[in-house]
Amino acid sequence: MDKELILDLLKRHEGLRLKPYLCSAGKLTIGYGHNLDNPISEEVAEAILMTDMAIAIQECIYLEYWPHLSEVRQAVIVDMVFNLGMSRFKKFKKMRAAIMKRDFKTASQEMLDSKWARQVGGRAIRLSKMMETNKAS
Repeated sequence: MDKELILDLLKRHEGLRLKPYLCSAGKLTIGYGHNLDNPISEEVAEAILMTDMAIAIQECIYLEYWPHLSEVRQAVIVDMVFNLGMSRFKKFKKMRAAIMKRDFKTASQEMLDSKWARQVGGRAIRLSKMMETNKAS
């Protein structure tokens, strides 16, 4: 079996779509014809996670306070950006101002005083504690 030939044919016929779309059968599809009704493997999920994490980290390194944060606090910021996206993360103006002043207690409180915290519950509590104490939990 010539897997390279098969791969070439599939790529040519399916085409690459990086955003979800409806295929001719009306199924939500992405990539090279991957039907999103079909489950993905844990390996594929891990690969997507690693790619998405790298994107979130890349966005974070341009924050002015980034180089001055500990690894624990950087992890908190990446987790928030991963979850919220950078545009929504930037709406945490008081939290970000507190981080600039290295007032991590206030930053932690500002994290909890948000719609996001009410939506994500334990995640926000864990991350705010990490921001305040500089300890992974």
